[in-house]
Amino acid sequence: MEKFDVTGMTCAACSAHVERAVRGVEGVKEVAVSLLTNSMTVDFSSPATAEKICAAVSAAGYGAAPQNIGGKKENKKSVLESGEPKKILYRLIASAALLLPLMYVSMGHLMWGWPLPEIFASDPLAIGLYQLLLTTAVAVINQRFFISGTKSLLHGAPNMDTLVSLGSAAAYIYSTAVLFEMCHAAVNGDIQTAMHHLHGLYYESAAMILTLITVGKYLEAVSKGRTTDAIKSLMDLAPKTACVIRDGKETVIPAEEVVKGDVFVVRPGESIPVDGRVISGESAVDESALTGESIPVDKAQGSAVSAATLNQNGFLTCEATRVGEDTTLSQIIETVENAAATKAPIAKIADKVSGVFVPAVMAIALVAGAAWLISGRPFSFALARAISVLVISCPCALGLATPVAIMVGSGVGAKHGVLFKTASALEQTGKTQIVVLDKTGTLTKGEPQVTDILPASGYDGDSLLRLAASLESKSEHPLAAAITRRAGESNVETDEAQGFTALPGHGVRAEINGKTAIGGNAALIKSKGMLDADMKALGERLADEGKTPLYFAFDGRIAGIIAVADVVKEDSGQAISELKNMGIRTVMLTGDNERVAQAVGEQLGLSAVHAKLLPSQKVERVEELLGEGNKVAFVGDGINDAPVLTRADVGIAMGAMGSDAAIESADIVLMDDKISKLPTAIKIARKTMRIVNENIWIALAVKVIILVLSAFGIADMWIAVFGDVGVLILAVLNAMRAMLKIKK
Repeated sequence: MEKFDVTGMTCAACSAHVERAVRGVEGVKEVAVSLLTNSMTVDFSSPATAEKICAAVSAAGYGAAPQNIGGKKENKKSVLESGEPKKILYRLIASAALLLPLMYVSMGHLMWGWPLPEIFASDPLAIGLYQLLLTTAVAVINQRFFISGTKSLLHGAPNMDTLVSLGSAAAYIYSTAVLFEMCHAAVNGDIQTAMHHLHGLYYESAAMILTLITVGKYLEAVSKGRTTDAIKSLMDLAPKTACVIRDGKETVIPAEEVVKGDVFVVRPGESIPVDGRVISGESAVDESALTGESIPVDKAQGSAVSAATLNQNGFLTCEATRVGEDTTLSQIIETVENAAATKAPIAKIADKVSGVFVPAVMAIALVAGAAWLISGRPFSFALARAISVLVISCPCALGLATPVAIMVGSGVGAKHGVLFKTASALEQTGKTQIVVLDKTGTLTKGEPQVTDILPASGYDGDSLLRLAASLESKSEHPLAAAITRRAGESNVETDEAQGFTALPGHGVRAEINGKTAIGGNAALIKSKGMLDADMKALGERLADEGKTPLYFAFDGRIAGIIAVADVVKEDSGQAISELKNMGIRTVMLTGDNERVAQAVGEQLGLSAVHAKLLPSQKVERVEELLGEGNKVAFVGDGINDAPVLTRADVGIAMGAMGSDAAIESADIVLMDDKISKLPTAIKIARKTMRIVNENIWIALAVKVIILVLSAFGIADMWIAVFGDVGVLILAVLNAMRAMLKIKK
């Protein structure tokens, strides 16, 4: 498989044309083109080569170049960073600044009598020339539509730009022809006829088409930058430097210069630069960047460590085992890129229809014009009929019927704390059949908390908590922090611990009031001969409930058990219940152990639970569900969730607790950590997309009716223009109705 950057694509028709061109190269087995990332992935063998593939794309009217030339992966520059949205915004502002004075004269003055200087108002040629100059300026500013549309037409694959340029050019050329007739009449002294011809100018239609479509192009450019931003966020996680031991000395070098076999050191608070194996030292390492789980993992000699994970409290000496693009983080980045390349771009119905609609309209226009000529009508009349047919092919209504409803639905979503990034996100969310959820930080709070305090004989809850908090007060482990936090909340005083010692993989030990206190797992207490049958059974029951039992002993006998767990959010049960009532299946994927996962699943009533999964395995599970024909949404908050967020039909990130990479990878962001907003998001999406479909069909119906009326000479160009405007008004009113329905 090889990846290529593709340039010149503007719509779904373009990406489809590129795919067809590359598939025609002998030796190409599979090709996937992503309009979202302007990239292409090709699986090929001899006689196909990268040069032949690029040549095929070039012959189709686009550009292509292999990625990673020289074998070095570089940070991708996002669409936003490239400045493309800003360029389009400047075009939009300039176009609108010219369109407004044009509309004032062409419609305000000529139709509604708005005032103009007398010397200007009485001169039809001045008014016509004024409209010509302003419209020409708008056309020059938006020349990219005409260049792209013409190229696509010449290559036999008309696209959305073809439709835009065709409608605008038709109105412009026709109006210019009428302006010449005005000049002829004025030269002959017939000012009345010249003034009458002013009503046959449609320059404002040509300029309005270009301006309105530029609005859509700007919004599209902004949304397309999100996926590459997610990849950049992941790349930024990797430490920039590493401290390696060479010639017996510590030397700081760029992380990319670390080679396999190098020995490197990691101090407390530093990120691990590459994947490796611990040679010496002990510490707890926060691996949430890769696994999404909040509880750090104890590391000792022989333990594996991964790039971008955080060393919390110990000094580690490690040997590099995987570097560069072989690290776990790099593989996650690769997964995000691959997922983005295979994810379909926003399904613009207007683009799909244009493949048939544009050639059909052109054919109908030719037939209509020829028929009227054959019937004996003047050329100007026949041309007007043909132009009227072309004008109704203007994609304003088709192109904006969807965004109008999407804008309203997105606004309502924002008021409910749900951020829809794209129209595609709304569409896919409304079709969701299965919701796949991460556990930590999504269904649970994401940090360990004390859930049970179970004292042994001779102790009560406060005395057990006092012992545990005193013992754990000098530990930096998150489970210890949960206990000391609980003691503080309960106003329990602690004693001074002397001779504190960490027992990696087991627990801690110290002297309190001159007597030995220990705390940790069952194996530690059992090794001291203090674990009785009752306490063992109690601990196993807590473990079955998905909790972590911590055993404490003092002065040679067991004092009790304190259970710690990542507790379920208060609104998780409500959210799962609502999703079930909406007919949606709920599945949990987590990197946590089976016992904890099953306990959470049973508590919430989830349809299915899958535990001990790596990020790549989460992607595989989602792909299995997708392969069964389901529409799948994934909800997560960790960096490790970025690949699966991108691979699902729709990715949903928790905004308050989610990582930047998860938020950037997602299609939807829940603006706080309340999972109960998920059913709200789906309800908004379903109702909004219902209105979108209505708008599309209304637009198509009106266009077809006016097209037929124009072809038969019943409707002139103004009716075609007002038909388009009428469809837009209907779309807006229908969207307003959608907003009221959603609020209810």
